[in-house]
Amino acid sequence: MAYKDLRENGSTGNIYLCYEHHPNSCQKLIYPLTVRIVIYFVTGVIVLLTLFGNLLVIISITHFKQLHTPTNYFTLSLAVTDLLLGGVAMPPSMIRFVETCWYFGTLFCKIHSSFDIILCSASLLNLMCIAVDRYYAVCHPLMYHIKITPLAAVFLIAASWSFATLPALVMMFPYFNAKSSEDFYKDNAVCKGLCVVHLAPMTSLTLSILCFYLPAAAMLSLYLKIFTVAKMQSRSIHNALYDSSDKKNSKKNPTISKSEIKATKTLSIVMGVFLLFYSPLLMYSIMIPISGNFGPAQLYDVLSWIGYSNSACNPIVYALFYRWFRKALKIIVFGKIFQQNSCRIKMSSE
Repeated sequence: MAYKDLRENGSTGNIYLCYEHHPNSCQKLIYPLTVRIVIYFVTGVIVLLTLFGNLLVIISITHFKQLHTPTNYFTLSLAVTDLLLGGVAMPPSMIRFVETCWYFGTLFCKIHSSFDIILCSASLLNLMCIAVDRYYAVCHPLMYHIKITPLAAVFLIAASWSFATLPALVMMFPYFNAKSSEDFYKDNAVCKGLCVVHLAPMTSLTLSILCFYLPAAAMLSLYLKIFTVAKMQSRSIHNALYDSSDKKNSKKNPTISKSEIKATKTLSIVMGVFLLFYSPLLMYSIMIPISGNFGPAQLYDVLSWIGYSNSACNPIVYALFYRWFRKALKIIVFGKIFQQNSCRIKMSSE
């Protein structure tokens, strides 16, 4: 239902105005107390898991010397992105979700929306960097330490964050909003207490393709190649156990360590979770400007929080699959991190 229709229908049932004395106020939906408590609890848990989980990842990678590897630099950048989402983007979104109104002003609406888009794009581009890292580690292990150096990792991370600002910059320029789209947008959506991002249909579609669908397709292609190569090498090693000639041939090709395979599987799960959680929101965001219809604001909030919950899931994936993260977690929790030379504690490679 469009917000214009809500205003014209007047206050009915349990719908009230966001700003009682404003002539162009959006209408406010009052949830029952039980629903409000449940929403605050669920979203609050997501925020806390995101903050504490990713903070532990950041402390682990920055503190322990053995974890200073290019792969973990990419993981660190991803954790910083998730931490910023949990600390800056999620709390205002949580209040908007429950109160069904935006009470932080137009300027902060633009800042919040821009920051939200930048962090979402940065997460995807960091995952793209991880895919490139895994590609060289598995498919070209002899070239890995030449191509993926710490300096190269820092350069890729900086490039990812720089490119991630592109959608937010485009959103700020009115040139990219078609006049007809602006008129429809103003007639149907703009009212006091609403915070939405609007772009012309072609601009929205172009940004979605460049910033989501192309990187996602590239990542899927890289991981498909990675697992194909890993499977072929595993089959070759298996056959070598029964055929001496194959064993001689297998020595000519570098083998992939179990730790690299495990890291690749873990990071591919992280990528899969991201695509799974964010795809509904991104597809819905494209449908709105193309179809010209605004769906219920509550649906957008639900899809947004499904995407946000991805940031809380990443540390859980690391805890389940990375032995070094579990060990680092124990050291941090029991305070051993404050002991002298704790940064040189030997961590597991897996």
